[in-house]
Amino acid sequence: MVKPTDWWRKHADKVLSSHDGDRLSQSDYGSRITPAMIKERLEQVDDLSSFSLTINGEPIHAFFLDTMVDTAELYETIFLPLQRADGRNPLDVLPFAQPHESDDVSALLNNLLRGHTVLFFLDRPLILQVNTFHVEHRSISKSENESTVLGPQDSFVEMLEINISLLRRRIASPKLKVVAYTKGTETHNRIAVIYMEDIANAENVERVKRRIDNVEYQGFVGMPVLKQMLEDKPYSPFPQFGLSNRPDNATAALLDGRILILLNGSPDAAICPTSFLEMFSSPEDFYNRWSTASLLRIIRFFGLFITILLTSSYVSVLTYHPEMLPPALLTILSESRSRVPFPPVVEVMIIELIIEILREAGIRMPTKIGQTIGIVGGIVIGTASVQAGLASNILIVLVSVSALLSFVPPNFLMSNAIRLVRYAFILIAGVLGMYGQMLMLAFLFAHLLELTSLGTPYMTAGVPRKWTDLMNGLIRMPMKYIVYRSRLSRSKREKVRPIGEE
Repeated sequence: MVKPTDWWRKHADKVLSSHDGDRLSQSDYGSRITPAMIKERLEQVDDLSSFSLTINGEPIHAFFLDTMVDTAELYETIFLPLQRADGRNPLDVLPFAQPHESDDVSALLNNLLRGHTVLFFLDRPLILQVNTFHVEHRSISKSENESTVLGPQDSFVEMLEINISLLRRRIASPKLKVVAYTKGTETHNRIAVIYMEDIANAENVERVKRRIDNVEYQGFVGMPVLKQMLEDKPYSPFPQFGLSNRPDNATAALLDGRILILLNGSPDAAICPTSFLEMFSSPEDFYNRWSTASLLRIIRFFGLFITILLTSSYVSVLTYHPEMLPPALLTILSESRSRVPFPPVVEVMIIELIIEILREAGIRMPTKIGQTIGIVGGIVIGTASVQAGLASNILIVLVSVSALLSFVPPNFLMSNAIRLVRYAFILIAGVLGMYGQMLMLAFLFAHLLELTSLGTPYMTAGVPRKWTDLMNGLIRMPMKYIVYRSRLSRSKREKVRPIGEE
């Protein structure tokens, strides 16, 4: 049974049913908008269909976009019921239609451009709009950015409605709340804020809503653009919101009290608040045994420090502290660098930049060609650089290891931040040596301790507010011990209950 619209409940006592049609007063459906105004505003919009027709003796003018509406479905859902109306009110036969009662032509145009069909009943002051949006979209497929061997293989797509349905399939609870927004002065993007009532911190939910309300921008082409405008510290290189296109990861975040932000047209979900340690965890960590997951998390975390210190230590040791090396190793390095005409800092920067160029070229090219360019280019350029005396063979090994470790974090934005920080360490090592490295490392820790994610300390649970947070930190304990929700997403005075306990 089709449920009547909210408007129908409001005006049910005013609707008259008769064979020769309804004559409703201007006060009920009054509007000064005419079909000519729509044509004028949408001039040179070639996919706009505009035509007049007569149904049961009543003239109707219809507008819709060919590129966003299925014409066969349009006939079955609108025109065929109107032909069978036999003089009844159009809202009787089109229960999902909404009357446009105001003089705001912009609101009517926005709905038309979103895939609605607009009907002008010329013999009466009535304008109806029906949501007939129907376009082909990418099917649900395996995630390319967060691939995993175990666990579900589906991922978010570019359709907001499908992404919300993927979450509701996993959380069949009335506590799952969805708050919709429309932002973007030109694009009018639809944004959804999703959270679990009585689980997510109410202060965080209001903070997210307030930030979205205050956003003024012409349009968002993807979630990473919107995310940068909502983060606490936009000048920091480190991402302060999580980013995932896996529904299982998003579901786990919701059950832990986090807030999701979805954007129509983007396959990514922003997760807030988040922490620095969570940037090194993968959804697959919960599908593996606790010992395997803990080992992988430790490798990812300490890989961060190895990648930012490895090549910078090469520069500082050879430039200022050669006495720190054993004589045998120092002899090997001296022989390796005997033909290199550049100082260590210039040598390292040249090779690092070549690696970045190869990475960018591999990404921008077609997949099969990009993989070939990355592998062959790295081998050929590395070998040629050593033979030409532009770099030492030991440096090629160190730069390769450092580049690989920078891609270990599952979060791609964190990988980009690590590569940027690595250049800062190399430059400061070339100027101040190991003293500069330690100074930069102290500055890095100070910056991370200062960062917040939605007002929550970014270094949680490295600096835990409760010892139970350490159960799922750098070490992932067995699942039977992870019974408490993280305090990352909760206020200080809020009591944290075990997961599943109400």
